[in-house]
Amino acid sequence: MNIILLGPPGAGKGTQAKKISEHFSLPHISTGDILRENISNNTSLGLKAKSYMSRGELVPDELLITIVKDRLSRKDCSEGFMLDGYPRTIPQADALQMILTESGKKLDAVLNISVGDEELVKRLSGRRMCKCGASYHVSFNPPKKDGICDVCKGELYQRDDDKAEAVRNRLDVYKKQTQPLIDYYDKKGVLRTIDGENDIPRIFEDIKEVLEQYE
Repeated sequence: MNIILLGPPGAGKGTQAKKISEHFSLPHISTGDILRENISNNTSLGLKAKSYMSRGELVPDELLITIVKDRLSRKDCSEGFMLDGYPRTIPQADALQMILTESGKKLDAVLNISVGDEELVKRLSGRRMCKCGASYHVSFNPPKKDGICDVCKGELYQRDDDKAEAVRNRLDVYKKQTQPLIDYYDKKGVLRTIDGENDIPRIFEDIKEVLEQYE
């Protein structure tokens, strides 16, 4: 089974990706992880990617496509894979289709974990951090004493990118980037939308129900 996982910041994509990978024995392929792996191993692809990243530039599509193609050709992907963070654009989606066609594979499903903006703002803007590395949430995982870390008793703070206005900006960027992809895969008949506002076990049950038909 070959699948793509889509979802906005705060949708719980990472949690569900781990569950999917374990339950269906699918390698979880994140473009960020692939890039870090190639860079740490000093591969030729990694060195090329590093040259862009060190200048604060985006890794070009051609190079990213080559890195993804290399990863999908490995033995652990012979029975299937789950792509997370790729594709992000229509040209990348077209390139992925070419990679799959050349290798005699097909894309089974694109899971889109859908959550409303206000719920996402609530989830992300409620996060509080401590300098010691501990993390809390004002609604879902509050500290014992308001504003004070349970671990080191330090004062908790809110990251700038977790503030409501910044979160809304992040969501706007995500939607502009991802909506064309959602439309693209919907037209291909492989898009499967999951209600991400349920609790974690229920979301995973819904995902299992969708994916079990492709086993």
